[in-house]
Amino acid sequence: MLGDLATFGGLFLTAFAAATVLPLQSEAALVGFLLAGTHSPAALVLAATIGNVLGSVVNWLLGRRIDCFCDRKWFPIKPAALDRAAARYHRYGRWSLLLSWAPFIGDPLTVMAGVLREPLWSFIAIVTVAKAGRYLAVAALTLGL
Repeated sequence: MLGDLATFGGLFLTAFAAATVLPLQSEAALVGFLLAGTHSPAALVLAATIGNVLGSVVNWLLGRRIDCFCDRKWFPIKPAALDRAAARYHRYGRWSLLLSWAPFIGDPLTVMAGVLREPLWSFIAIVTVAKAGRYLAVAALTLGL
């Protein structure tokens, strides 16, 4: 029981943190647990997906509040860069969130969705499809399916 909690909790937390600006790779953790063969692949994919989606919700929330910090000298993103990102997001719309799984662009997309007030329900739905799809693909490749 404690081993299951450590496995699923650890995978959840790794996936959660990986969805934020922290440079973590939740896929490596998932592959390791899948190769160990001691837990249900479906349960592992579910734990990783939930953690990663909730981490993306944190990014969305940060985006919703980013305007409070834009005028601060210490804020690392210049208004022009924020405007360019907003223009790109507007060009492709909410469906660009299907790329939220992708390295380097996925996390900024989820922040920008918050900045541009993407409704939370559509954000969660699209991001869940993207993140679950990635983890399902990783599981299928790892298990040779």
